[in-house]
Amino acid sequence: MNAAAEKIRTELSNLSEEDRAELAQFLIASLDEGADSDAEAAWDAELERRAEEIRGGQASGEPAGKVFSELRAKHS
Repeated sequence: MNAAAEKIRTELSNLSEEDRAELAQFLIASLDEGADSDAEAAWDAELERRAEEIRGGQASGEPAGKVFSELRAKHS
């Protein structure tokens, strides 16, 4: 991180949580400006396909609690 960014980082740490959250949202959105315009539609189609597989019995899932527990055990 360059000196200018470090200075801004220090100044930002003094802002309220609400102001930091608003700025974070702005920064994240600014990174998405070059995103693929078809990505949202592609993800919607993929989610629908996966939901149909689950409803049709071709796929099954695991309870979130079990998955998170396994991840914590693996990565702790």
